Amino acid sequence: MVKTILKDGVYWVGVVDWNMRDFHGYITSRGTSYNAYLVQDEKSALIDTVKSPFVGELVDNISEIINPEKLDYIIVNHVEMDHSSALPIVAKLAKNAKILSTQRGKEELIKHYGHDFDKVEIVKSCDEIKLGKKTLKFLEAPMLHWPDSMMTYIEEDKILLPNDAFGQHFANSHRFDDEVDNHILMEEAAKYYANILMLFAPLITKKINEVVAMGIPIDIIGPSHGIIWRKNPMQIIQAYLDWSSGVAAQDKVVIVFDTMWESTDKMARTIAAGICSQGVEAKILKLRSSNNTEAITEILESKAVLAGSPTLNNGVFPTMGSFMTYITGLKPKGKLWGFFGSYGWGGGAVRGLMEMAKKASFEVYEPTLEVKWVPDEADLKNCFEFGQQFARKIKS
Repeated sequence: MVKTILKDGVYWVGVVDWNMRDFHGYITSRGTSYNAYLVQDEKSALIDTVKSPFVGELVDNISEIINPEKLDYIIVNHVEMDHSSALPIVAKLAKNAKILSTQRGKEELIKHYGHDFDKVEIVKSCDEIKLGKKTLKFLEAPMLHWPDSMMTYIEEDKILLPNDAFGQHFANSHRFDDEVDNHILMEEAAKYYANILMLFAPLITKKINEVVAMGIPIDIIGPSHGIIWRKNPMQIIQAYLDWSSGVAAQDKVVIVFDTMWESTDKMARTIAAGICSQGVEAKILKLRSSNNTEAITEILESKAVLAGSPTLNNGVFPTMGSFMTYITGLKPKGKLWGFFGSYGWGGGAVRGLMEMAKKASFEVYEPTLEVKWVPDEADLKNCFEFGQQFARKIKS
């Protein structure tokens, strides 16, 4: 490995997973990385580990800098297995290393890996350890995005290691933001936020404001996945503030639908034409040609969503049911939701979509729009006008 140095004595020792394409339902088309960091001073600290199949590569990377047996500390910012499942093997190699985590982190480590972790030492916000010239400070960040989560800050180097905050699923041969295409980087950062952290928007705003209030300078942000921010770490901090507050939302409608015999497809395209006629952008996503990950990412920076479904077995079409389950779990704030669909001998899909949205406390636009069998000229006229009215509602 060519050593990746964040600052003198601070190294990236993680691994790149080029082949990852599905992260529990989140489509990771550009792969990912599992970022672990080694701080070498009078004492040494490993901050996070990696997914267990890559433990050999992690150990090799550490060994180029220090014998793993001589590690003094292992910091567990987050117990989720993509960051901790290599820990049992590393801990056996580093027999004398103290393992540090939050209280909930310790509980989760024991549940995941057994009572070998009974001796994990607990740290809280503002606790710190001295490695020599370098100081590690800890900041608890519960529910960003597990109860155990925390951040580690290297005070003298002004490096924030926030684990799953500010990351991206983005495999690359480069490690830093000034080495990659910024457009692609922010695209993946938005996708990551939308599909993993959107649910926790209020907590994100609160935690960022807490960090700002502490007055800690940040030169580098080293997340647990993807590219490290060193050129302009404020870019991703500001993006998180914008996404979590909703100020990034544009005059755009995302139309998410599926279709059986193209009737709902014809409706979607005609509704989109009506929306665009009012100077509002429309993005059409047919789910069997797209996926939930892409849809959620588009929704992140839009003001409204139209969900369309044909009726199947008196209910919602399966792909649309999956989408609504996914999106209602993420609870995007500040979006207007409308519904449309087609049916044959009996309806049910539109009603089902609306019920799911109302149960999630989404802001619902009424009326809905339904067409029986194949839309005729009059039906398509209604679709166009429905789109116009929906767009006017957004603009108002």
